[in-house]
Amino acid sequence: MGYKIVFIGLLIALSSLVIGCGADTYKVGNDMGWTVPPGGDSAYRNWAAREDFELGDQIIFRWIGTHNVVQVTREGYDNCSATNYNMTLSPVHTSSPTTFTLNSTTPHYFICTVDSHCRLGQRVTVQIGSSAATPSLIKTGAFLSTILMASISLLI
Repeated sequence: MGYKIVFIGLLIALSSLVIGCGADTYKVGNDMGWTVPPGGDSAYRNWAAREDFELGDQIIFRWIGTHNVVQVTREGYDNCSATNYNMTLSPVHTSSPTTFTLNSTTPHYFICTVDSHCRLGQRVTVQIGSSAATPSLIKTGAFLSTILMASISLLI
């Protein structure tokens, strides 16, 4: 009976390691960084679509020159505005690098408020739980179910 308890403990520890993967860090725009993108706002939209953001991940805004970053509401994003207090969710950050932690599953909107930078495409929406994340969640659930069933069968 003692070896069964040890085995079950090992299975639980193994499943904890699989689930407990650490948060990731993403550099906004990769090598382009945080700047007025040459291709308009599609550059940041395409960058965000390729990433698989999860709760607790961090995104780092790095820039050279005169830029800033502020987290805004959807309205602030759509209007490229952080002048109305109700539209901002963070202070305007004026020094690079600036890091934000993704702490909710709602979309995160970021803009640059310098001149017309936002209207020229220096804005990004970061969404937690993209469709790419769904299969990995299903696999994790299936793995945990298998571990649980194996543990129960050992007890019987």
